[in-house]
Amino acid sequence: MMQVKPELEIEKQLISQLVTGESQWTYREDLKTEDQLWENFFTKLAQNNVALLADHPLTEQEKRQIKNQLNFVSYYDAAKWLVGENGIAKVEVQREDASLGTIRLSVIWRDNIAAGKSSYEVVNQVQREKVNPLDQDRRLDVTLLINGLPMIQIELKSSQAAFIDAFHQIKKYDREGKFRGIYSSLQMFVVTNKIDTRYIAAARENKLNKQFLTKWVDKDNHPVTNLTSFAHEVLSIPRAHQMVMQYSVIDDSKKSLILLRPYQIHAIEAVQEASRRQESGYVWHTTGSGKTLTSYKVARNLLQIPSIQKTIFVVDRRDLDQQTTSSFLSYATNDVIDIDETDNTHDLVKRLGSNDKRVVVTTIQKITTMMRKFDQGLYQRDADKIKGLRVAFVVDECHRAVTPQTQKDIKAFFPQSLWYGFTGTPIFKENKRQQVGDLAQTTQQQYGDRLHEYTVKEAIHDGAVLGFKVDYRNTLITDRSEDDIPDTVYENEEHMLEVLDAIINKSRQQLGFQKGVGNTYNAILTVKSIPQAQAYYDLLKKVKAGQTRVKVSERVKMVLPDFPKATITYSVTENEEDSRANQDHMKQVLEDYNQEFDTHFTMADLRGFNTDVNNRLARKQDKYLYRNEQLDLVIVVNRLLTGFDAPCLSTLFIDRKPMQLQDLIQAFSRNNRIFDSSKTYGHIITFQKPLAFKEAVDNALKLYSNGGENDVLAPNWEEEKRNFLRSCSDFQNLITDDPVEGLQLEQMSTPQLRKIAKAYQGFDKYLASIRVYKEYDEEEIYAQTGLSAEELEVYLGFYQNILAELKSRSEDDNDDGEPLDIHYELESIQVDEINYAYILTLIQSLIEQEQSQEKSLSAQDREAVDTYIQSLEKTNPNLAQIISELWQEVQANPDRYRGQSIANILDQMIEAVIQQHIQDFSKTWYVGEDELRYYVNHYRKGAKKQLGESQLTKSQRYKDYKVEVTDALNPLLYKKQIKEAYTQLIEEVIEPLRVGGYM
Repeated sequence: MMQVKPELEIEKQLISQLVTGESQWTYREDLKTEDQLWENFFTKLAQNNVALLADHPLTEQEKRQIKNQLNFVSYYDAAKWLVGENGIAKVEVQREDASLGTIRLSVIWRDNIAAGKSSYEVVNQVQREKVNPLDQDRRLDVTLLINGLPMIQIELKSSQAAFIDAFHQIKKYDREGKFRGIYSSLQMFVVTNKIDTRYIAAARENKLNKQFLTKWVDKDNHPVTNLTSFAHEVLSIPRAHQMVMQYSVIDDSKKSLILLRPYQIHAIEAVQEASRRQESGYVWHTTGSGKTLTSYKVARNLLQIPSIQKTIFVVDRRDLDQQTTSSFLSYATNDVIDIDETDNTHDLVKRLGSNDKRVVVTTIQKITTMMRKFDQGLYQRDADKIKGLRVAFVVDECHRAVTPQTQKDIKAFFPQSLWYGFTGTPIFKENKRQQVGDLAQTTQQQYGDRLHEYTVKEAIHDGAVLGFKVDYRNTLITDRSEDDIPDTVYENEEHMLEVLDAIINKSRQQLGFQKGVGNTYNAILTVKSIPQAQAYYDLLKKVKAGQTRVKVSERVKMVLPDFPKATITYSVTENEEDSRANQDHMKQVLEDYNQEFDTHFTMADLRGFNTDVNNRLARKQDKYLYRNEQLDLVIVVNRLLTGFDAPCLSTLFIDRKPMQLQDLIQAFSRNNRIFDSSKTYGHIITFQKPLAFKEAVDNALKLYSNGGENDVLAPNWEEEKRNFLRSCSDFQNLITDDPVEGLQLEQMSTPQLRKIAKAYQGFDKYLASIRVYKEYDEEEIYAQTGLSAEELEVYLGFYQNILAELKSRSEDDNDDGEPLDIHYELESIQVDEINYAYILTLIQSLIEQEQSQEKSLSAQDREAVDTYIQSLEKTNPNLAQIISELWQEVQANPDRYRGQSIANILDQMIEAVIQQHIQDFSKTWYVGEDELRYYVNHYRKGAKKQLGESQLTKSQRYKDYKVEVTDALNPLLYKKQIKEAYTQLIEEVIEPLRVGGYM
C-alpha cells in the first residue's frame, strides 16, 4: 500500500528540487512575515538601482510610497504594471528631500531572464494575518519571488486528497484578503497533490473557475502532471520567469490576466525556431483551443528576432464578426502593437514604411490594394523600401483569409517574406482543393511543414475543449430513402415547426435550464439560405405569440418567461438580387432587436448591430450576466460558424445538408468551449438526412481527430445508459433502503464515507448525462432502478450529510482512500429556487474595480437585482434581508467596496448575524457561548449523536436560569425545551443563512 506523504514533506521535497542542481532558485528560510518580505524587496530594489540610491538610500516615507504603488487592487492591475516601459516595470518616488526631485526605480525586467538584474527566491510558510476578526491567521505553502515580489503561489495537498482542494484553499485565501499587500503582485497559482498538478492565472476568487485549471503537456502533447516533473518543466528558470513575464497576456476587455496553455507555448517556440531557420510553416491547433491568442503572441514574439523587421497579422474583411480584431485590440492595449483598422491604404503604407519594429493588423484586401497602387505608380517613395522588408505574415484561419493565388501574388511582391498559418482544420490530400495550375491544393503546399499540432483528441483529453454529442433527428415519417427526399420538404412549415418545437421545448437540459435564470446557455440555428433564415425568424415570432400549433411550454415559461430571445444575422448587400427584400426584412429585425434590448441600430449601422449580437451571444462582459441583456438564439446561414468564440454557447442546431468536412468541424467547434462544470459537451442537433450527416461527421472526425474519433464523440445512448445503471447500482449497494436512519455516519470510517460520496458523485454525473439524450424516458428509468423524485431527495440529503461529516473530521486524518472532490458541483439537481450566488455575481459586477472606471447603474440593473432579492425572500427571508442590506450599502457607497469580494463581505455579515443569535441564545437560556458555537459549527441534521452535545449540556447553568428568569421551567422541562430551541435555531435560522456553502 502506498505511503501517504504529509503536505510538509511534499513541500520540503519541492523546495529541495527547486534550489539544487543547476537551478537559479535560492531558498530563503528567514523570510516568514510580510515585513520581512518587504525588507527583502527593498534590498533587491537598492541593488538594481545603485546609481540612483547609493548615496541617498530610501527613507521610510519613500518606502511607504512604493508599498502603496505595489498594493494592487487586482492581479490585472499588477499585470498591467509588470508590462512596464519597454519591458521594465518601474515605481516612481517623490524624494523626501525635495532637492533630489522625483526618481523612477526599475523593479523587474521582462527579458532579463537568469541574468544579472533578476533574482529568484523561494519562501514557505509565510504568515498571513487575518484581515477580519472573524477569519483566522494562515500560513501559505510555497511562494516564488522574482526580485523580491511574489509571482507564483503554490498550494499543496497530500496525495490522499484531491488537488482541487488546494484550488479551493486558494479561493478561500483570496476571499479572506490573504493575497493583499506584497502578495497582490501574484500572477500564477499552482495547485497539486503531488500526483496531479495544475496551474491557472491569478484572479479574484469570484473569477477563478476550476474549469480553466491547466495541466502541462510536453511538446509532443504528453501530460506532465506529477509535481516533480511539473516543477522541472514549468517552475525552473528560465520557464517560470517566461510564464509570468512573457507567456502571459492581458485581456483589457475582460480586465483579466491570461496565462498561455502549454501547447500554445510550444507552438510559439516552434515558430520562432522556424523563423530563425528562415522557414515558413503552419500550426494545426484544433478549433476552440485559443488559436487567436496563440497567433497574437506569435506575431508579438517574432519581433524579438533581429532578422524580422515587421510582422503583419492578416484578417479577412469578410470576417464580419470582428472577434479576431476585437481580441487583438484587447490584448494590444497594454502592448506595443499597431492596429490598422482604417480603410485608408495610405495609413498601411505609412506603417509599413516606418522604421519601427511593429505588428500591423490589416486585411488581405488592403494589402492587395496597396500593391495595385504601387503598380499604378503611387507611393513610389515608399515602394522599394516596403518591397525589401524582411516581413513575417501571421495568418489566423489561414485558408479563409488568404487564397493560394493571393498568397502567390503577395510572395512575389515581398520576396523576403515568411508565412505562418494557423488553422483548426488543415486541408489534406483527402479533402484537397481542385487543381488550378501550380497553385497549392493542401495546407502544407501553401504554407510549408507542420510546425506543431494539437488535435481535438488531445484538447479533449487535456480539458482544453469539450467533446461533441451529436443527435441525428428526423422530422419526417417516410419509407423513401434520404436521397429521394426533395429539398422542398424541409422548407415547409410543418417541418420548421417540428424543429422549433425541438429547440424551444425539448432542449431544456442542453440549454442549462436546470441552472436557473441568468445562468442558462445559448444556441445557434444554421440553415441553408437567407430566405430560409428569414422564414424561421418570422415563424418563431408567431410561435412566441401563440399563433401556431407549437407553443412555448409552461415548463419553459416557469424558468424563462421570455424564452427564446432570438435574432438573425446575415450579409445585407446593396445591388444584388433579393437585396431589397433582405434590407426590408432586416429593418424589421432591427426594430424588434431595438425594442428587446433598448438599442438604436439602423441600416446605416449594421456593423454595430452585428458586433452587438456577437457580444450578447458571447456574454464575455459582466453586463450580460443580466437576463434582460441575454440572447438565447441566433439564426444564421454561414456567419458565426467560423472564428466565433462564445463559451456559454452550448448547442448548434443544424437544419441543412452536411457541409464540407472542414466546414463541418469549424461549425461544430462553435460550442465546445470550456465554460462551467455543467457544460460537459458541445451539443449538435441535426434535422435533415441523418444517415448522410452521420457519414459526414464520421469522415470529418476521422480526418481531424488524428485517430481519436472515438474520444471526441459522447457515448451512444446504450453505452451511457449502461454507465448510469452501473453507477446507480454501485451507489445503492453501499447504502440501506433508508440511508438516513439505517447508517450512523459518525460510526463509519473516513474511507467508507469517501467511497459512498464518490459513488454518489458518479451516480449524479451519469443521471445528468442521460437526461440530455432523446431516448431518455424518466418513467422507464425510475421503474428500472426503483428511483423516484422523493428517493432522489433522500439521496441528496444523505450525500450532503456525508460531506458535513467529512468536513467535521480532522484534515490531517491520513487514510488510504481515494481522493474525493468535496467541492463537487452537483449536475442532476434541478434549480427551482433563485440561486442567490447569482445575485452576488450581479452585485459584484456593479462595483467599479478602479478609480478610472465609472459604472453607471441603469434603472434596469437596479430592478433586476431588486427582483431577484424579492424572489429570494419567498424561500429564504433571513438571507434575503442580509443581501438586501448589503445591496443598499453598495449602491450608497460603491467606492467603499472597490476591489473587494462581495461574497466575502456577505460571509462576514452572515457570520456576524449568526454570532449575535448564538450570544442571544446563550444569554436567554444560560448556556455556554463557546460550547454552543462549537455545537452549531459541527451540527449534522438527522444524526442521532452530535459532536459537542455532551459539552453543551454540561455548560447549562440551570441554577442561574432559575434565579434570573421569571416563570422559570422545571429542570426536566428546561432540558427538553432548550434542546428543541437550539435545534430550531440551527435548522430554521442558521442553516438557511449558510445555504450557499459560503461559510
